[in-house]
Amino acid sequence: MSKNDRFEVLYQETGLKSEKAIFADKETGVNYLFIADGFGGGLTPLLDAEGKAVITK
Repeated sequence: MSKNDRFEVLYQETGLKSEKAIFADKETGVNYLFIADGFGGGLTPLLDAEGKAVITK
């Protein structure tokens, strides 16, 4: 698996100055939430109601 194939985009929403996306790591199944707004942004594991990582199988 090449580096470019490791993550899959599950959801993506783009606006004029912002972007929201959910990525799934194909090796671990862990989902990540990415948010960018203007010149700032962040990436974090997506958590369920119990605080555990959301995993896509």
